[in-house]
Amino acid sequence: MSIWIDQKSLLMLAVENITKEFVGVKALKGVSLELPAGKVTAILGENGAGKSTLMKILSGVYPDYEGTVYLRGEPVKFHNTKEAQEMGISIIHQELNLIPYLSIRENIFLGREPETAMGLLDVAKMRKESKQLLQKLKLDLDPDLLVSELKVGQQQLVEIAKALSLDSQVIIMDEPTSAISDHEVDVLFDIIRDLRAEGKAIAYISHKLEELFTIADRYVVLRDGEMIEAGEMQGMTEDALIQKMVGREIVIKRNCGDKRFEEKILSVRNLSLPNPKLPEKYLLKDIAFELGKGEVLGIFGLMGAGRTELMEALFGIHSKHEAEITLAGQRCHFKKPMDAMEAGLALVPEDRKQDGLVLCMDICNNSSLTVVDSILSGGLLDDKKETGLAQKYMGELKIKASSSKQIVEKLSGGNQQKVVLAKWLATRPKVLMLDEPTRGIDINAKNEIYKLIKQLAEEGLGLIVVSSELPEILAVSDRVLVMAEGRITGNIPVCEQTSEDEILKAAIPESAKK
Repeated sequence: MSIWIDQKSLLMLAVENITKEFVGVKALKGVSLELPAGKVTAILGENGAGKSTLMKILSGVYPDYEGTVYLRGEPVKFHNTKEAQEMGISIIHQELNLIPYLSIRENIFLGREPETAMGLLDVAKMRKESKQLLQKLKLDLDPDLLVSELKVGQQQLVEIAKALSLDSQVIIMDEPTSAISDHEVDVLFDIIRDLRAEGKAIAYISHKLEELFTIADRYVVLRDGEMIEAGEMQGMTEDALIQKMVGREIVIKRNCGDKRFEEKILSVRNLSLPNPKLPEKYLLKDIAFELGKGEVLGIFGLMGAGRTELMEALFGIHSKHEAEITLAGQRCHFKKPMDAMEAGLALVPEDRKQDGLVLCMDICNNSSLTVVDSILSGGLLDDKKETGLAQKYMGELKIKASSSKQIVEKLSGGNQQKVVLAKWLATRPKVLMLDEPTRGIDINAKNEIYKLIKQLAEEGLGLIVVSSELPEILAVSDRVLVMAEGRITGNIPVCEQTSEDEILKAAIPESAKK
């Protein structure tokens, strides 16, 4: 194999004929690709195409595979992630790989803690270098803060800081912008440009195709575990990339129409949630809205606007809020999530792996978690009923798996999200709340989720969809509530004339306009 892409660009890393199999399913089939130094290579494909599997092979997570990995022209094989790191390869995982009960600095230096001349832990050095990394990412946080106290977006930036601290020559970024704000994305892209200028090779996985035209030099398309095509981003279009990824054209239409929702399924008045750390301030203040039966209500806001806090307050996770809530004609006050579930409310959380699934359990077990009482026989779990429930939703939601007994950790992101949906649809809710329902899943899986949302609305379910992606909000919503600094700042019906600028303008906090 030649180690040159052209006369000027030295090949940093390459793979040749990589094949990886899981329990009779080939995740990768003879894949070959190249990562040149000083280039950002976008790795594209649907969920289940093999992108993350390949990256885990390159970073030492999966040591068992067929084929050859070349680093700087020499064949290498990593038995674990530590060996890969020592050879100059690091990965920023899509699913956060942090320990919540350790501090930021402890996570950044985990497994390679510096020592003083006396052989003691050099806390001062850890704190200083962590602070420098956080400042580079424009993240104003105390390095001693526990990771469990951070928002998902902040955790994502800590994951990035951890990878940057390794000073690797090959950096793999798996959905690095899936949970961070537009401003934080701009900061990350500046860092990527610096890394590219330093001659680093970057593999960049993202389902946000528009950002690839900003940051990527090259693309590689995987489909069903095979390498379909590679080329230069210059001259490529988003539609062309989508067709290469899925093998057909995907069209996402706006959810437009002059619909009227006379019957109100949910009413919220005077909802306020004090900040537990600053009781004199509020995370949510004077929230009021209504949701019609069969309506899809989108909620948009910038990072820190209070979107997730609103969903959690409605679901009883934050019991200290003040509110007047009426669900299906009944006045409610939810002190805990079980109260909300019994009343007919369901919440698909933002972080499916942390809060939505038990990863080591199979599809059957996860699908029945919310309705265990209904699948008991004589006080014992009825395996036949549980399997029937799982298979029902596998068919309705088109969950791709070898069987209902497949462990959910082995499923693609899109199929994992469908299992979370199955778990909550099994409760037969009156109102379904979805917090970032398509985070980290591909365009085809997104389209399937959009169709499902519209189908559920047509069946009379009330839906609330939180998303940080404006095209997504406009694709699924009948109406959009815009939030900023814990308040509702806009209530905008969706039609052909509704612009992203109109929504974004309402989402900018007053403090930022001064």
